[in-house]
Amino acid sequence: MRTDGPARAGKQSILARAGFVALAVATLILSASAQTPQTPAPPVTEGNFTVRNHTFRSGESLADVRLHYRTLGAPKKDASGVVTNAVLVMHGTGGTGAQFITRSFSGELFGPGQPLDATKFFIVLPDGIGHGGSSKPSDGLHAKFPHYGYLDMVDLQHTLLVDGLGVNHARLVMGTSMGGMQTWLWGEQFPTFMDALMPLASVPGQISGRNRVWRRLIIDAIRNDPTWMGGEYKTQPASLRTVEQMIWLVGGNPAKRYQAAPTLADADRVMEAALVSSMRNADANDILYQYESSRDYDPAPGLEKIVAPLIAVNTADDIVNPPDIPVLEKEITRVKRGRAIVIPESDKTNGHGTHTLAAVWREHLLQLLKDSQR
Repeated sequence: MRTDGPARAGKQSILARAGFVALAVATLILSASAQTPQTPAPPVTEGNFTVRNHTFRSGESLADVRLHYRTLGAPKKDASGVVTNAVLVMHGTGGTGAQFITRSFSGELFGPGQPLDATKFFIVLPDGIGHGGSSKPSDGLHAKFPHYGYLDMVDLQHTLLVDGLGVNHARLVMGTSMGGMQTWLWGEQFPTFMDALMPLASVPGQISGRNRVWRRLIIDAIRNDPTWMGGEYKTQPASLRTVEQMIWLVGGNPAKRYQAAPTLADADRVMEAALVSSMRNADANDILYQYESSRDYDPAPGLEKIVAPLIAVNTADDIVNPPDIPVLEKEITRVKRGRAIVIPESDKTNGHGTHTLAAVWREHLLQLLKDSQR
């Protein structure tokens, strides 16, 4: 293993049982990337860490796995050498760590005096395997790239922290959407590694129902497209447009979508504008792998393993994880120190994409940090 040198860059009731609380208070997953970037101080540092001869849980291997990351702040250790201030923040499907360097996320959390003040915390924003600057199919292997799953992504994030960045303990592990799902897995795979866990826009159960259906639509659209050519296309396959339309469809708040597009012509115009942006750098193989990677996600059997304080936050207008499907309410009862919060729909929420609108749920992060103080 080696490190490549870093480069500096740019529901309103309370349900008493089981700690399930509903309180009033953004790819789908990408909505945050369209927000205006705002670089907080201290500056963001970017780097790559290479994992040599890595074997994935599928049995496939890769000689070199590049893990791209961004960091803010610096690690601090106690007298026994344990890092006390590391915060891991994991992005959603199709995203990168850069989606958190925005006015609505870093501008609410990382500044001086804010909950995750980067002068006090060491914040790590990795690009998950298959995403962003990390190793991915579009680098050249195409459909011969190893078939990774969420457990592989968590394994590699752990390797990045421990071997790449010297982080042997985390003050907080949190994530949005896919990153929220991986937060549950972190709590099971490495239960004593962190002081606190905050999964956003996720549920602790296997992907099923409508959530599976729209993902399967994406997968099938690509794999059944003759122009995909088994992954060896020279130009992006025709199915990519349908894929990006589906991703855009599930990502927002229906009421706000109507407000923005109250006529047929408006709806077409808004969607077309979104597609121009999302398709600019999209790659069908990368997207295919990203959505297929959720096949191994099922934290439900291991929820009792989670020992760190955990607050899960969803929103009532999230059509990916709708509150009328009671997976979160049911399963949180099995998390020893867990609470679940569903924020009602309001003019401040934005469907699934509320996960990166930190002002909406910041008070719950503050409570979690308080509850998990050593």
